[in-house]
Amino acid sequence: MQKITPHLWFNTQAKEAAEFYVSAFGNGSKINNINTLHNTPSGDVDTVTFELLGYSFMAISAGPLFTFNPSISFFVNFDPSRDDRASEKLDTLWEKLSEGGTALMPLQEYPFSKRYGWIQDKFGLSWQLILTDPEGEPRPAIVPSLLYVGDVCGKAEEATDFYLSVFKNTRRGLIARYPAGMEPDKEGTIMFTDFLLEGEWFAAMDSAQDHAFQFNEAISLMVNCDTQEEIDDYWEKLSAVPEAEQCGWLKDKYGVSWQIAPREMDKMMNNGTREQVDRVTQAFLPMKKLIITELLKAYEGQ
Repeated sequence: MQKITPHLWFNTQAKEAAEFYVSAFGNGSKINNINTLHNTPSGDVDTVTFELLGYSFMAISAGPLFTFNPSISFFVNFDPSRDDRASEKLDTLWEKLSEGGTALMPLQEYPFSKRYGWIQDKFGLSWQLILTDPEGEPRPAIVPSLLYVGDVCGKAEEATDFYLSVFKNTRRGLIARYPAGMEPDKEGTIMFTDFLLEGEWFAAMDSAQDHAFQFNEAISLMVNCDTQEEIDDYWEKLSAVPEAEQCGWLKDKYGVSWQIAPREMDKMMNNGTREQVDRVTQAFLPMKKLIITELLKAYEGQ
C-alpha cells in the first residue's frame, strides 16, 4: 500500500468519477472499496478507494465545500522505451478525459516532449499526459504535481526541500530552472522538479503567471501511518495553520493540505460492521490529530 495517497473531495460524484477513471485508464485499474459514513457534518457521505495503473487514490462525496483546480494535477507518463504503443495510448486517454473537459494546454509537441497536453476533465480534476524521454530515468505511470502560484510562487524549491526533510526514503530527481527572459517567471525559480517521498515520485513547478487559484482542500495528500508516534511526528512537522486542523487534516506552511491517518483506521472502515463504522466515525469527527487508541476503543464499543 502506498505511504502517501491522494485524496479527492467531490460534491456528490465520488463513485461516478471513480468508475469513469477506472474505465478510461483501463489496464488493471479497479475500484477496491466503497463505504458510506453516516451522520457526518455533510450528511451521509460515500468514500471510494480505487487504483489507476497500479496507483492508489481515495475519493469522498462530502458536499460542495471545495473545488478542484490545477494547483495539484497528475502527470500520466507514457514511456516509448517500455511500450511501442505509448503515443497511441496517450492519445486514447486524452480523448476519453476530454469528454466534457477543457484543455489547459493543447495536445501537441513542446520543447520538453514530443507529445504533451494538460486537460481538466469533466469533474474538474487536472491531468498532464506526457510522452516521456526514453533516454531519461524511468518514472511511474502517475505522478502528483504541485504548482506554486500567487503568494507561494518562487517557493517550489524551498517547499520540496522541506518535504525531503520531513519524509523518509527521499531524494531529488530532475531539476530545471527558468532562464532569463521568461518573465513574469523569475530567473532561477523552478520550471520543473521531481522528487521521492517515501519511495513515491512527486513533481513541483513555480508559475508567476496570473492564476485565479491556489492550493485548497479539494486534493489532499493522505499519509498512512503505522503508529501513534509516526502520526505525532508528521503532525508536528507539517501542521502550520491551527484553524485547519480537523479530523486528521492539516495544512502546511505552503498551503498544501495533508491527512495524517492510521492504517488501522482504514481496516476498521473497510472491515467493520455498520455499527462499528458509525462509532469510529463519531469518534474521529471531533478530533484534530487522530488518536489510534481512542479510535480502537470506539471500534470495539468500549
